[in-house]
Amino acid sequence: MLQIQNPIKSFVGLVVAACVFTTLPAQSTEVIKLATTTSTENTGLLKELLPKFEAASGYKVQVIATGTGKALKLGEQGDVDVVMTHAPAAEAKFVADGFGVEPRGIMENDFVLLGPKNDPAKARDSKTAEEAFAKIAKSGAAFISRGDNSGTHIKELEIWKAAGVTLDFKGYTSVGQGMGKTLLMTNELQGYTLSDRGTFVAYKTKLDLSVDFEGGKSLANPYQVIQINPAKYPDLNHKGAKAFSDWLISKEGQQMINSFKVEGEQLFKATYSE
Repeated sequence: MLQIQNPIKSFVGLVVAACVFTTLPAQSTEVIKLATTTSTENTGLLKELLPKFEAASGYKVQVIATGTGKALKLGEQGDVDVVMTHAPAAEAKFVADGFGVEPRGIMENDFVLLGPKNDPAKARDSKTAEEAFAKIAKSGAAFISRGDNSGTHIKELEIWKAAGVTLDFKGYTSVGQGMGKTLLMTNELQGYTLSDRGTFVAYKTKLDLSVDFEGGKSLANPYQVIQINPAKYPDLNHKGAKAFSDWLISKEGQQMINSFKVEGEQLFKATYSE
């Protein structure tokens, strides 16, 4: 038999549904989408910083931890509100191409060449990172590359190029993984790899590797925070992105970065530290 709906009940139901819908809080402006590098996640830095920022600002930060190349691509596509990365040349292009605004240096650490404790390639005796890399290629020892277009991978490729080494030598393996997994693979194979110091320190107790070369301008590792250009993507959470950027360079944010330690070791030096 055909059921005829009561029009009064139907009307009341629609009104109630509409009221419920219109009274739901708008969440989109309360979330800040951050694309950042695996090093800020793997070290535990974000777990230290974000609760303090969120409590002070009322925003919730949604983190996408990936390589710098992918993080910047997410910014180019308007999929995030702000990026925090560590590849100066790629970041400069990102801003010059109109995708990013207000690039700000927030902190730095350095890259280190890790390898077996007996250092079969004699990289420890080198005077430059380029010399150390050339020795590894010539020795036939294993070198495990992240191969993921991250800031660390970009730096590694710069050093190979400066050393005049092509990447067809026998020991070279590109794994397409983040820093943590690359370190574990390098440890298992007892090869060499380039790592940011922060992730190495965070993983040190799991590794039987040593720092076989460090220091020098070519291994500096500065980090920047960059907001996405409102002219490109006006509907993003630009107010939240600016609040996050401002907090990172504030006295409180910078002091927290300087104070962050793993195994008693300071991992990052704040840009505006006194």
